[in-house]
Amino acid sequence: MSELQIPAIQGLAGRRCVVTGGAGFIGSTLVRLLLKSGASVVVYDNLATGSTANLDCEAEAGARPEFLWGDVRDREKLARVLRGGDTLFHLACLGVRHSIHSPFENEDVNGRGALTVLAAARSAGARRVVHVSSSEVYGTAQSVPMREDHPTDPHTVYGASKLAGECFARAFHRCYGLSVVVVRPFNAYGPRSHFEGDSGEVLPRFVLRALTGRSLVVFGDGTQTRDLTHVYDTATAIACAAVAENVEGRTFNVGSGAELSINALADTVRTAVGRPDLPVEHVEPRPGDVLRLLADSTEAMHQLGFRPSVLPAEGVADLVQRFRAIPPPQLEDLAARMVVKNWA
Repeated sequence: MSELQIPAIQGLAGRRCVVTGGAGFIGSTLVRLLLKSGASVVVYDNLATGSTANLDCEAEAGARPEFLWGDVRDREKLARVLRGGDTLFHLACLGVRHSIHSPFENEDVNGRGALTVLAAARSAGARRVVHVSSSEVYGTAQSVPMREDHPTDPHTVYGASKLAGECFARAFHRCYGLSVVVVRPFNAYGPRSHFEGDSGEVLPRFVLRALTGRSLVVFGDGTQTRDLTHVYDTATAIACAAVAENVEGRTFNVGSGAELSINALADTVRTAVGRPDLPVEHVEPRPGDVLRLLADSTEAMHQLGFRPSVLPAEGVADLVQRFRAIPPPQLEDLAARMVVKNWA
């Protein structure tokens, strides 16, 4: 269906990789990339936001991962899962809008969960831990493009909890010598991106509403900007962080380096679905919304070999094509059940 192809990464063949949150959006893309690169993969996920359907990947990756249900706060189960795993990718988390209605649970999973994963990885003698954080740790850009030394000023408990998790990761490197690399993705989008519930993101929600003839809902004035990065590029950078040399203890931004306003994104989606006539509906701003993001990924390019490869127009067209493949009655049902204020 899609002309976009998940890449393979050299240096991963033969590795046993454990991916927490591997049934989620970014995680399931990373799983495909790891399998295609010749690694064996264990997915550890409690399916709070992910789905086992996301792991049906034999056609794309040539293999299927082993799946184990579990919570990242379960120290004993994590210890058993990680035993024998040489490379750990930690992606399990609860999202930014979840933190607005459930801040304590959000911090517990994202903060204490990260600490639990790091402790288990150290006990298991992991060869490398790639800790996946978020651009939300920065808050709104104070200067652009945003380098890794840009001030961190989270606007939400999610951003704060992700910052705590990456601080734990760096502390485990400095204190215990654990081989850790922290990756900060910017605004990933693409196949299996969330549109439902409090995990729903702006681009797939726009596409779903546009394809069913609904107005595109914009929170605030729409001048907020994002650095949209295709999930294939995001997953590639995360995988490269597992095999790169002399990067232990380092933190890397992963973004496209292109800035797009929410208003411009709405126009892009309306054009892509062939409905430029659809209205854009502006409503009150979201709590804690970040107003500007634009990544400087120079360090990831130099040290990890990361290169953005999917242009926004190409990635949006691919996502539209994937949604068009859903039967119209099902598409209409999904749109009808989508909650607009998904942080309530």
